[in-house]
Amino acid sequence: MTLNWQCIVVDAADPRTLAPWWADLLGWRVTYDTKEEVVLEPAEGSPQDGVSPDILFIKVPEGKSVKNRLHIDLRPDDQAAEVARAESLGATRVDVGQDEKATWVVMADPAGNEFCILRAYTPEELASM
Repeated sequence: MTLNWQCIVVDAADPRTLAPWWADLLGWRVTYDTKEEVVLEPAEGSPQDGVSPDILFIKVPEGKSVKNRLHIDLRPDDQAAEVARAESLGATRVDVGQDEKATWVVMADPAGNEFCILRAYTPEELASM
């Protein structure tokens, strides 16, 4: 028996508002769009196309009320630039108890869902991959 990872599901009061925000942040595309569900996939032809799981935003009646039990970590080429870009799109920095020496930045999307922007890999780390 095998399992394949299809998607990450994000509960959203308004999928049609939140999904395009994430599409802008990630440079992904909307591949399915109804009032109840919106699906994002990597840009067609990108290295992630057909590899990264989709992100499915589904409509739920309630808003977010507690810290996420699961969140997305994003690895940038330039952490400071991507944090600034995320903030310009409407993300906010949040404190979930991370140490001030943390090498990642915890942020929240406009609906309050936490995600992290990690430090960039060093040239040595990239060379060993």
